[in-house]
Amino acid sequence: MRIARLLTPDGPVAGEYEDGVVHADDGRYEVGQDGRLLPPCEPSALYCVGRNYATILDQMDYERPDEPDFFIKPPTALLAHGQPISYPSFTSELTYAGELAAVIGEHCRNVPESAVDSVVQGYTIMNDVDALDQQGRTARKAFDGSAPLGPWIETDVDPTSIDVRTDVSGERRQSANTEMMLFGVAEIVSYLSERFTLRPGDVVAFGSPENPGLIEPGDDVEITYEGVGTLRNAVQTP
Repeated sequence: MRIARLLTPDGPVAGEYEDGVVHADDGRYEVGQDGRLLPPCEPSALYCVGRNYATILDQMDYERPDEPDFFIKPPTALLAHGQPISYPSFTSELTYAGELAAVIGEHCRNVPESAVDSVVQGYTIMNDVDALDQQGRTARKAFDGSAPLGPWIETDVDPTSIDVRTDVSGERRQSANTEMMLFGVAEIVSYLSERFTLRPGDVVAFGSPENPGLIEPGDDVEITYEGVGTLRNAVQTP
């Protein structure tokens, strides 16, 4: 099942998404006609794991981490499917990364790996937008609009072997499979839950293959995870 959120003139609604329609408790809403898609959840934080594919380690000459290497984006970083990525005025090196993301479904802490499936509502897609020439991960990755997320939450998908591809203005930039992750979904969620109380709607993103290059105003970024969907955002000048 796909779960989506829609911004209507009367406020946000949520429900099952099917063929361009959100079926909410109070009725049927057509995407585009009755409103636009919102990020599919409302996280208190987005926990993002980096350096989680061997290809990125080789490309950037990183050492393999002994445990998941993560950083945090705030909710203000969120951007919905279809909304433009505003090219920040403070950078001249903007890049992106297509990542699978889990959405937490219940309040939890100290979750064993064997129980992770029970606390994950489903999976969506995140674009980890990154201002490479800034100092430190927070400055590079946590600014407003640095986390396009969507288009919906897919509740029925096996995250362990999903084909992923990223296209920029029609050019294939990334192609991989989630089985190439160094740390798996269950291991990462369990690891983070030892350190943080996870809340419903929180997002855990699992990293991306090799650095795909820079993006410029006018580019269209499409990130596809088979069985989940395609996240699309255009890049524009501020």
